[in-house]
Formats: sequence, C-alpha cells, structure tokens
Amino acid sequence: MISLRALLAERVTQAFEQVGLAGAPPVIQLAAKPEFGDYQANGVMGAAKRLGENPRAVAQRVVEALDLSDIASDVSIAGPGFINVTFAPTFLAARLAKDISLSVSAPKRVVVDYSSPNLAKEMHVGHLRSTIIGDAVARVLEALGHTVIRQNHVGDWGTQFGMLLCYVEETGAGDNASPLADLEDFYRAAKKRFDEDADFAERARQRVVELQGGEAEARLQWQRFIDISLAHCQAVYDRLGVKLDREDVHAESAYNDELDNTLTLLQEAGVLTESDGAQCVFLDEFKGKDGTPLPVIVQKSDGGYLYATTDLAAVRYRQDTLKADRVLVFTDTRQALHFKQVFAVARAAGFADESISLEHMPFGAMLGADGKPFKTRSGGVIRLAALLDEAVERASALVLAKNPEITAAEQSSIAEAVGIGAIKYADLSKNRTSDYVFDWDQMLSFDGNTAPYLQYAYARIRSLFRRSEAKGLVASDQSQLDAPSERLLALALLRFPEVVEQVGADASPHHLCGYLFELAQRFTSFYEACPVLTADTPEQASSRLALCARTANTLASGLDLLGIDVIERM
Repeated sequence: MISLRALLAERVTQAFEQVGLAGAPPVIQLAAKPEFGDYQANGVMGAAKRLGENPRAVAQRVVEALDLSDIASDVSIAGPGFINVTFAPTFLAARLAKDISLSVSAPKRVVVDYSSPNLAKEMHVGHLRSTIIGDAVARVLEALGHTVIRQNHVGDWGTQFGMLLCYVEETGAGDNASPLADLEDFYRAAKKRFDEDADFAERARQRVVELQGGEAEARLQWQRFIDISLAHCQAVYDRLGVKLDREDVHAESAYNDELDNTLTLLQEAGVLTESDGAQCVFLDEFKGKDGTPLPVIVQKSDGGYLYATTDLAAVRYRQDTLKADRVLVFTDTRQALHFKQVFAVARAAGFADESISLEHMPFGAMLGADGKPFKTRSGGVIRLAALLDEAVERASALVLAKNPEITAAEQSSIAEAVGIGAIKYADLSKNRTSDYVFDWDQMLSFDGNTAPYLQYAYARIRSLFRRSEAKGLVASDQSQLDAPSERLLALALLRFPEVVEQVGADASPHHLCGYLFELAQRFTSFYEACPVLTADTPEQASSRLALCARTANTLASGLDLLGIDVIERM
C-alpha cells in the first residue's frame, strides 16, 4: 500500500504539472501544528520565484488543479504559499481497515556489513552499536522487500594472532580447551608476554608469517582459536536477538588470497605509486592541512598488507561475486576517512562501477557519565556478556517491584526481554552519528522514550483485550474515528510505512524509535479521552478495539524491526 506521504506527493505533483510547474517537485512533510492540517506541501515558492509571480497566486492555481476530493476534508493555503492538507476521517478509517504492507518499488541486493568484532578477544561494549544498529537496519531492509546479505567482517588475521598462537603453544592450550574459556584473560596474558619478552615477540611475528604462508600446525591451532572465539560471539548474538550466525561470517582472512591480485589490479589501473618503499594510491581529493597529498597505503615497505587492501578486496567481492546494488558498512566515526578513501580508490581503480552504492554508516561513541568512553570503574573494557547480565539483573528487580505477585518463571522471562530491550533501544533511539551517555536509570525507566515504556504500552493493550473477551466484546472490521483523538491515532498508525521507508533509506533507526514513542503517546491520549470497555454502545467499543488492535500490532511490528521483544503481561 502506498504511504500517505507518497500518495499526496503523487497528487500534488500532477497538479504542479497541470499548471506548468513541471520540474519543480513538491516537498511533502508533516504539518508542524494541528492547525496546519496533517501534511504540508512546499515547493510553490521556489517555482513562483523562477516565474516572477506571486507565490500565493501560484499556490491557488495548484489548489484549483489539485484533486483530493476522495481523500481530504480540507485543503488550504498558508503563509507565502504552503499548501495544507487535512485527510478526511472516512478516508483514514477505510485505509486503516486494510492491511498495511511494507514494500519498495525497486528491491535491491543490499550488503550490510556490521558487528565485525576482533576475534582475538571477547566482544565488549565497543561492538554493541555496530551490532544492534546494523541488525535493525538489516531487518528493516528485509521487511521492505530488499534482498539482504549480512556480512560479519570479523578480524581474524594479523600480528595479534601470531602472539596468541605462540601463547597457545607455550601454555599447552592447544591440547586443552580450558585456558581458552576466558578469551579476555587469555589475550591479556599473551599481550603481557608480547610486550615484556622480546624473544616471545619475535617468535610471534614469525608465527604470523607461517600462518599467512599456510603452515599446517599454525593453521590448525588458528582455526581452533577462531572456532572458540566465534562460539563466544554467537552466544552474545543469540542473547541479543541479533540475526547473525556462522554463515554470515566473511572474515578478514577470506580475502587473503586476493590481496596480491588487488595490488596487481591497482597497478594495471594506473593508480599505484611507490613512496618510501610502500605501495600507495594518491588521489587529488585527499590532502593534508598543508595541501600535501594523503596516501592510501595498500602495501607496506616490508611487503605486508593493510586494512585498506583487505577492504578494497571486499569491495570487489561484493560487486563481482555478491552482485550487490548497495553496500552499507557500520563502523564508528573514527573510520570515516578510511572508508571515504577506500571507496574513492575502488571507484578510481574500477573495482566499483556506478551500479553499486558504497555507503559508510558511521556512529558515535557510547560514553560514561564522565563524558569519556564507557568503561568499568577501574578503567577496563566492559565485556558485552557482563553488560547484558547486569541489564537483566536490574530489570528483574524493577519487574518484581512493579508486580510482586509474578511467578519466578515469568519474572525471569520478562526481565530478559526488558533488560536486553532497554540496552538496545537506548542506543537505537539516539541519532546514529551522535555520541550518547550510557545511563541505567534512564534506559530502564517506564516513563519516556524507552523500551520498557513501549513494552508496557503493548502489555496494557493486551490486558485490555483479555478484559474485553471477558465482556464478550470483539474488535470491528473498521473504526469510526468520530473523536479527534481517534482520528489522530489513526493518522499516526498510517504513518508507519513511510517511517520504515525512511529508516531503510538513511539507515537511522532513531526515526522508528521516535515514531513508536509518539504512537504510544497518541494511544494514551486516545485511551484517556475515549473509553473502550465502557463505551456508550457495543458498536463504539468494537470500533475503538479495532484501533487498539492496530496499535498493538504496529508497536509489536516496530519493536521487532528493532530486534526488541514485546511482552504479553508486565
């Protein structure tokens, strides 16, 4: 079903063309205030300026050509040429009675590169944003009908693995899994040996050479370590409800055999330059503050390759093998220049043609109350598994305080959904590109724009239906929308597809979070103004139950797109 915004844009565009304003597409936006109608069409003023005419006179011609008799109850002109449109309640009610489907006119093959932890250590809070933002965007794109290819570009190659392999051999962990049970401690101990023992460090570097050269024992122990590391990651993904599994892993090492060829292709494209023994690409668009060109180094003077080389190989793989139309890479903002350079080099070398969109999706940092990166009180990195444990523990206490009569099994189930949901929503509700402060009290609050608030709103509606069944009341096929709050709720419900489309376009889930919060608020206003179970007539009660049902379904659908569970009772 076409969204309200798209429907209105189609009609207004036709009116623009009829009055000779072709080439000046209107901008359709939500009205800022109720007195301005539901939606506002802009674009007349720019067209009028080009024509040298009065904007309101041009707007009047558009309104006269605009046929909205079947959908609008009022069309008016405001200010210097804004066209305000108010939809008719009967139109909204009829539209609401239909299933609201999510779709796009031109589905694409979209690669979503997210999470990508370093397998040398356990996942920590620094991996949270990429993991849950990427997962939410992938869910949204799939719901819209795109073919989504998840890519978990884990770090499983490099010097740290030589260090770990040496330590595995030194400790005998190659024959005993127990030392690897705690990856973080094992990594820390290996790093200490690497930093303090020059002989150990040299052996570690040699092990990297042997590993990359395919030495059998090194590869065997490396694969064993990778398997254990990925098992740790999968446990976190499963608990977070993130749709990533082993099949989605396309690791850094997967491109190892293509690195030499990548260098050859850069040479053949005429973009490769030697600088101080290193192989570099210099592009005019990248210069330092002093105006000197900034190099994109693809091979070090010692013959080693870098992240840029691997990422260039990944671009080739995603265009040539995966046949992607669009690639979204979710990493923090510190890597913005890196990906801007990599994508520019890929274009210059012909690795990516105009058929593929390469998009880096940066995100800000998670901060502590002190405004610095979120860490333990002692300054250490917080393991993601431990953070989730604490979230569920805190949520469990809140759930029990809210409902002391709840059973232990229910308490455990609800606490898991509330705790995990709270952490995810607190992140997703913030603008992706902004830093945000991690605050337990705020994210677990049952008031405000939080997951617990939305989960509780859903549970309240489900409770309402359990009580309506006891009264023998059922939802009707269509709501009447007689009261202003009924109409406003219906209008909010019908905006769901356009909000989801917006998230799919700009990969910013906070738009969906803001919408769901507004929807829950609209429902509260409706519920306070319009009695449901004590309505004047059974027909009115059934009409309002239909609005309640659509609200519950939309809240559940929206939260599911964010990867957050709903709860039947709280």
